[in-house]
Amino acid sequence: MTWFIDLISSTPQVTQVIVSLAIMLASGFLMTRLTKLIKLPNVTGYILAGIIIGPYCFNLIPPDVVGGLDFISDIALAFIAFGIGEFFKFDKLKKGGIKVLILTLFEALFATVLVFVVCYFALGLNFVFAIILAALASATSPTATMMIIRQTKAKGEFVDNLLQVVALDNVVSLITFSVAISLAIYSIGGDATTFNFGLIVMPILKNLASIGIGIALGFLLKLFIKTKHSSDNRLIIVICILFAFCAISSLMDVSPLLGCMAIGTVYANFSKDEKLFLQTNYFSPPFLLLFFVKSGCGFNFSALFASIGEVTTLPLIVVSLVYLFTRLVGKFTGSFVGSLVTKRPKEVRNFLGMGLIAQASVAIGLASLGARALGGAIGDALLTIVMASSIIYEIIGPVCAKLALYLSKSYSTKLEELVEVDEKTPQGTLKTEVQLLIERVQEIEQKNKDKIPIYEQEEEAFTQASEEAIEALYNYTWQQRNRRKRF
Repeated sequence: MTWFIDLISSTPQVTQVIVSLAIMLASGFLMTRLTKLIKLPNVTGYILAGIIIGPYCFNLIPPDVVGGLDFISDIALAFIAFGIGEFFKFDKLKKGGIKVLILTLFEALFATVLVFVVCYFALGLNFVFAIILAALASATSPTATMMIIRQTKAKGEFVDNLLQVVALDNVVSLITFSVAISLAIYSIGGDATTFNFGLIVMPILKNLASIGIGIALGFLLKLFIKTKHSSDNRLIIVICILFAFCAISSLMDVSPLLGCMAIGTVYANFSKDEKLFLQTNYFSPPFLLLFFVKSGCGFNFSALFASIGEVTTLPLIVVSLVYLFTRLVGKFTGSFVGSLVTKRPKEVRNFLGMGLIAQASVAIGLASLGARALGGAIGDALLTIVMASSIIYEIIGPVCAKLALYLSKSYSTKLEELVEVDEKTPQGTLKTEVQLLIERVQEIEQKNKDKIPIYEQEEEAFTQASEEAIEALYNYTWQQRNRRKRF
């Protein structure tokens, strides 16, 4: 590979960037072909591809190019946060109300506090490192959860609670991380255990201002986007808004996540337009791929077996495993206690924690911001630990989420569990298996008959009317030809 690296390095910088982007896209795509064979999510494939082509393995991407792609992180996080905003529908949040918020605070803060206590007091980690790692512990990846729900077509009270908690979970994580990173940055130059009132208030004020600007841009987005606009123009407008907010966040030195989430929330609730989110979902995959591959490029596997004096004397792999296990305990315990306090159903109490294991997109994004802000060995160690744990989370997370949906009876693979029919005839005799199967199928068809979207019904009616018109025209023409032949 040395000749290839030398060849790329000898080309102009523009060529290096373009070739590097092509390699990242190609490697990310090819790796997903392999991970799909063992039922792993695409995110895992992207991260593994980045590790392989990164400077710590085959070194196919010049370090200067990797360092110059930091803006990809902001863009990818903007799309992720904007998409999360879609799940903050006010009508759905009203159903759960304050109980869902309390439940979310329990499971998120339990994980955060437990990770901080174990890392700072038990492992003796650097205070700055411990507080940022603890803030990341509350984050949950919505990608894996949504993928499994769509795949299984699960529904019910457990699914509603899970989606609301995942959405609010990331809000709590973004707030705690924004405060933690600000406190950490201010504390690096002095006594890390000494704070003043301004250190706590300023990060909160900045993030509140970020949310306010995001709300304003959300209304501006609704104003600019009209239904008469073409798909291209709608996409151009939303990307312009998101990019502009990323620039504003950079000037304010805050994460763009909260504000972009506010933009998505405002637009989702006041425009009632879900197509824009579908458009951004179709447009964003290349950016998300580049983001995760780039994150993988910064993952130093050998660093897991080394210790960093500025952080701890322990090998980072020990810290990673302790962080992974402690976060799991915090999520399960917090979900269980929160469900008891809010009197949630036993399905939520027993299985909600299993649906909150996955941690990749938001956590890696925040870790990238933290690594960039802290810099040096502390930043590298933070990203290494989060990347290592995220790979494991992305392997076991989807499996546990699917198991939680199944155990909570949110979906079933058995026909007899989907619908209930009387197993006896009016005369009191037992029905045959064939009779029960026919009745269950008919019951499912009847239940889903009224759930056909209006636009599909209108399209079907329009198609039927068109076919009737064509048939009538054909009959009329045929009759006219017969009359001419007679005369």
